[in-house]
Amino acid sequence: MGAEQPETIAAIVAAHRAGTLTPAQTVARTYQRIRNHNDPAVFISLRDEEDAIAEAERLATKDAASLPLYGVPVAVKDNIDALGFPTTAACPAFAYTPTRDSTAVERLRAAGAIIIGKTNLDQFATGLVGVRSPYGIPKNSIHEDLVPGGSSSGSAVAVGAGLVPLSLGTDTAGSGRVPAMLNNIVGLKPSLGMISTAGLVPACRTLDCISVFALTVDDAALALSVMAGPDQADPFSRDRPLQQLTSFPANLRLGVPRNGQLIFFGDKAAEAAYGDVLKRWTALGADLVEFDLEPFYETARLLYQGPWVAERYLVIKDLLASAPDAIHPVTREITAAGARLTAEETFSALYRLQSLRKIAERTFANIDALVLPTAPTAYTSAEVLANPVELNSRLGTYTNFVNLLDLCGLAVPASMRADGIPFGITLLAPAGCDALLASIGRVFHADTKLRLGAKSVAQAPLAPLPASSGEEIPIAVVGAHLSGMALNGELKALNGRLIEATKTAPDYQLYALKTTPPKPGMLRVEAGKGAAIELEIWSLSSSAFGKFVNAIPSPMAIGTIRLTDGRSVKGFLVEPEALPDARDITAYGGWRKYMAEAATT
Repeated sequence: MGAEQPETIAAIVAAHRAGTLTPAQTVARTYQRIRNHNDPAVFISLRDEEDAIAEAERLATKDAASLPLYGVPVAVKDNIDALGFPTTAACPAFAYTPTRDSTAVERLRAAGAIIIGKTNLDQFATGLVGVRSPYGIPKNSIHEDLVPGGSSSGSAVAVGAGLVPLSLGTDTAGSGRVPAMLNNIVGLKPSLGMISTAGLVPACRTLDCISVFALTVDDAALALSVMAGPDQADPFSRDRPLQQLTSFPANLRLGVPRNGQLIFFGDKAAEAAYGDVLKRWTALGADLVEFDLEPFYETARLLYQGPWVAERYLVIKDLLASAPDAIHPVTREITAAGARLTAEETFSALYRLQSLRKIAERTFANIDALVLPTAPTAYTSAEVLANPVELNSRLGTYTNFVNLLDLCGLAVPASMRADGIPFGITLLAPAGCDALLASIGRVFHADTKLRLGAKSVAQAPLAPLPASSGEEIPIAVVGAHLSGMALNGELKALNGRLIEATKTAPDYQLYALKTTPPKPGMLRVEAGKGAAIELEIWSLSSSAFGKFVNAIPSPMAIGTIRLTDGRSVKGFLVEPEALPDARDITAYGGWRKYMAEAATT
């Protein structure tokens, strides 16, 4: 089984479902490729091959159509818990054996994925270079002299080299994006809280997120959809509905820095590559809008010059005290500084960050997304080892501010330079805009016609998207049909598509009805005499809409709902006769908040 075999998640799953390839064959190929690649620094621990193949064979008893990652081999960064593997964070003295999967890994397995190993990283996820590990330096999959990129070095190399089609990284300051560029692959950094961090060894707990490496944007988006969702085990989890991919939007406005604000550290080839990127976006139909990058640079400086270093210190302070020599010298130097920060410095930085967040909000008022270089240049391992802190910092020029400003990001390959060094861009948008970035990033990546990863595999034509909303009917839901609630599966079974989360005009009251399962009833009152109630707008085909509405039981009814922005949409209302025994829960502003409180009492 060689290079002619399917490489992407989409192609592998299609082959498994069609029976032209079995999951066991795919897993066996993965292990053969790992042996052929012959780089012991990629994986810290590798699952027994026979055990992995046995799991792949057991998948044959399951419904392949219900498993979006049916038989897909996955590698996991070794600061994320996975049953059957120690978690080391690239520090043998820190290693422990987890008693359960991290939530992200648990959801991957439930979707049919097969975990085959734990990958190398910059120790304690501190670094963007991939050279700070006692387990060696993984060879960059494109250009062996280059750093692999960190901290998710092994995960990025595993995908770039074609060992696995999917891997998990983490991203606090760019660790899911910089290695993606350096290995010519896609790196998806989701909105904070979208993927649970339960079972993750934190770097900066308030900023960490689990990230995705894949060969295509569609593959990365699929993996995100499998893992996304709230998790009671993670106090930083957020209930962020993940929308579906859409066609390339009309009137797309992309932010580009003002003239003279970009930094390439003298790398003229990278500067020229970015110029070519902007021409490509213009040709695709995007409007380029200049914005002021300086507040974003200032935010980036807060990450390592401000109190967030103390979060890194908290993770390893006991090890620093008991066995400091067990920690990589560069990691030790950076992290130990966190012990000297004061409460005064912390609050001062938090106040400034809040001001910078407001500036970022204003920046996005007239811009859909920013388009920036993923990194300003690339360095060899020898260069970084000779100047470890400064060159690492340079690689984070366009990444360090992203999580501090609560943005989502998508790193996409852009070109292969004449000197054999890959160049990539990152699309950035406010939290919750993950689907928008994927929708435009997939079109850009396809337009480059770049080969995938390091194996010179051609991109397949973009898969068709679901029918446009013009052929569908929107419907507003306020209760048990909301994302993650008891009856949401009814919408999904009809191929419903989440359009947006919004609120009504302040013209409604909400009641908790005595039904099983619990449902709310929303009643329209005099304009301005009620409250704005949280809701979601879903889209159904005309036939599905008819089936859905026909099955609605009394006392629910479909009526016209006014939204906070003045639009009208069909949605759930309640018949007044049902309300005498119902509880008025208008003050909660929405069913989700009411149910969250009810669950604690």
